Parts: sequence; C-alpha cells; structure tokens
Amino acid sequence: MSRRPGRQLAWQRQAGFSLIELLAVMAIALILLAAGAPNLGQLVRTQQLKAATADLFAAVGLARAQALARGAVVTLLPKGVGGTDWRQGWTVFLDRDGDRQPGPGDTILAEHGPLAPGIAADFSFTTPAPPFYIAYNGAGRSCRDSNPAAARYGTLSLFHGGGIRRIKINMLGRARSCDPARDASCDGPAVPPE
Repeated sequence: MSRRPGRQLAWQRQAGFSLIELLAVMAIALILLAAGAPNLGQLVRTQQLKAATADLFAAVGLARAQALARGAVVTLLPKGVGGTDWRQGWTVFLDRDGDRQPGPGDTILAEHGPLAPGIAADFSFTTPAPPFYIAYNGAGRSCRDSNPAAARYGTLSLFHGGGIRRIKINMLGRARSCDPARDASCDGPAVPPE
C-alpha cells in the first residue's frame, strides 16, 4: 500500500472541535447561565437565611443546656447598642456581675459575628422593651434575666430576600424553628419594609 506524502486516511485525522463548534457551545452555555443567574441569587439568600436561623437556634439551645448544667441564669444577648440588633451577632454568657451585659467578670460561653448583609430581624417577646435578650433559668425555662421565676417567651423572626424563618420559644423554654410558608402555626411579625 503506497501513500502520498501529506495525505491522511480518514481514521488517522486528529480529533477535536472546530472554532465554530466551540463558539456555538459557549453561546448556549452563556444563555443557560444567564437564565439561571437570578435563581442563583435567590438560592444564596435562602441559604444565608437558613444558616443564620440554624446558628441562632443553636445558640438558644446552648443557652438552655448551659443553664440546666450550671443551675444558673444564662443569657443570649444581641450585640449592638443596647442589646437590640441581632444582625450584629450575639453573645451567650453567664452574667456573674449582674450588669446585664457581657464583660470581663462574666463567663462568655459563645459569641457569633454579624449576619449576612440584607438579613433583618424582629423580636416579639412578652416583655418587648430592650434589651432583646433570651434567658434561661437553672430549670431550663425561659425567664427574665432579673427574675428567674418570671416566664419570658415569644418569637424571634429573621427575614431575607422575601423568605422568613422564625424561632419560637414557649413558656417552658422549648424552642422550635419554623418556616411560615410551610407551617400555619408559625405566626409572627410581618416582613419589615425595606
């Protein structure tokens, strides 16, 4: 079998894509990516809201468990001026000096930094005046930080990108996390205006 130089048989050709084929595939990929980008943003906001709720719910659980273990009042207090801004984060502490603020003489059990930008919070408890703390007594019941025998319960709501998650604490101190879109008993404050 003789071959002329410079000729290749069909089975000997190099495999690959032409420039036109590559550009067509890239154009289709860009169109699909552009169509999915708005949904990707909503997915990120939903995950940020779920993560913030899970972190806050874990802090509530830690405060209750530590109150039971230590037989003392343990407080979960939002950071920010006057203990009113959950978006700035929170501190779980044993208030040894009785000043209602975490400080050098207190036992700091946990701290959390700021939440993702855009998350809003609303606090609706039996005593609505600031500071917006959650406290547990040595029996594991939700209480006032100044009076461990007085019950204090309510709802802490987080909002982000049209989504809502709530942490509801009952009179006995039991907490549950819920989504009002899936649970009719998950009532609470309306979405705040932006």
